Order: sequence, then structure tokens, then C-alpha cells
Amino acid sequence: MNTALKKLLDEKAAFYNRPDFITKDPVSVPHRFQKPQDIEIAGFFAAILAWGNRTAIINNTNRLMAWMDEAPHQFVLQHEESDLQKMLSFAHRTFNATDLLYFMAFLKQHYSNYNSLEDAFVPGKTYKAPDTEQALIHFHNYFFSLEDYPERTRKHIATPARQSACKRLSMYLRWMVRRDTKGVDFGLWQKIRPAQLVCPLDVHVANVAQRLGLLPDTKSNWQNALHLTEQLRQYNPQDPALYDYALFGLGAEERFKSI
Repeated sequence: MNTALKKLLDEKAAFYNRPDFITKDPVSVPHRFQKPQDIEIAGFFAAILAWGNRTAIINNTNRLMAWMDEAPHQFVLQHEESDLQKMLSFAHRTFNATDLLYFMAFLKQHYSNYNSLEDAFVPGKTYKAPDTEQALIHFHNYFFSLEDYPERTRKHIATPARQSACKRLSMYLRWMVRRDTKGVDFGLWQKIRPAQLVCPLDVHVANVAQRLGLLPDTKSNWQNALHLTEQLRQYNPQDPALYDYALFGLGAEERFKSI
């Protein structure tokens, strides 16, 4: 084990894993809610829209929450077609109203049958796989199990089956699964354990990880996401995704170049 690297990762994780950084991060949106299902839905949209400018991500997700009367779970279950008219103008980068309406249809169908969105990732009582690959594949297949889903919407729900790094969904799982007392991640879900989480991998994380010797290259794909997570398990076997804070912070906030 590289003790100097562990010291750096632990220090940076502790620095960024605190509420001071919530206000400019998409996770600020679900933090406005108390009801578990509201947190799940707000977090899901915040994660799915999380590419591009962070201010735009937060503003657009908050706009969705306002359209849902600041009660997303109730809105998902009880909305009628006329309630969706206000959403027809929505667009965030390549995510548009067609995608949004299908998301609403899926969420209504799911919450009409289940109490938590966790069941969309893990249909059984426990999840025994070493990482979240099978949960993400199941979620993708289940998400597109409704009739007449728009083919264009498939690009917004990543899957390891297509070698995607699944950064946004892995980040969402981190929010829902990780449990600590720092006030950022929620730890709502129990079927998936923090030890099974895969570190979210995007361009910032990949660049920093490669410079630190944790990745052979800067490709953002599922293979590298798993490889990075295996490396991080050496430093924290029970909570490897903790270091997402360190790697993202070093890249996005500090423009880290070398150690």
C-alpha cells in the first residue's frame, strides 16, 4: 500500500465530504426534502441531469421539483396527463420533454407497485454481487420494460452492458447507499452495501486517478471504473466510493496536475 497516497486520499475525502460543498453540487436538491421517496426522486433527477454546468443542473432540477409542487412522490403517483403540460418545454442539454415524460411514466408505474426506488435496482431482499454491475444492468432493463419507450431515451440510462462508466448512476447509488455522519450522502438504502459501490468515474476523476497511478489511462468506461474501485478498496475495503470526494475534488476544484 502506498501510505503517502492513502494519506492524501483520506485528507481530501475528509475535506470535501462535508455540507459546505453541498450548495454548489447537484446533491443539494434532494437535501431540500425529508420524505425518503422525495429524496429518491429528487436525487434521481439531479443525478441524471448531472452533466455540464453545475449551476444549470441544480436550477433545472429545482425547476422540475417546482413543477411537481415540491412533493415529487405525491406528484409521481397522483399526476394526471394535464399536469404534465407544463413539462413539454423542458430541456437540459440532450435531455428533453420526450425523455422526461417517459421518466414520469416509469416512476408512476414503479411507485404504484413498490415503496422505494431501491427495488428497481435490487428486486430481491439482498444483493450479494461484489459490485453494482448486475444492479445497474437490471435497472436499465427494468427501466425500459414499459411498452413503447422512446428509443432516444436509452442514452440517458447507462448500463455496464454497453461498457459505459455509468458515472451518474454510480453517483446516485453513492448518495443513496453510503452511510456516515458527514451530512452529504443519505444512506437510505440497505440492500446494497457501501463496500459494493463502484466509484463514479468521469473525466475529472479519471485524469486525477491516472496521474496518481490508480488507472492505466484516462478512458471513462466500465472496465476502468471497476479497476479504479479495486485500487481504492486497498485503502478502504468497506467504503471505496468515499474517495470519489477526494478524486473529484482534486480534479474539479483544484485542477490537480501531479503529486
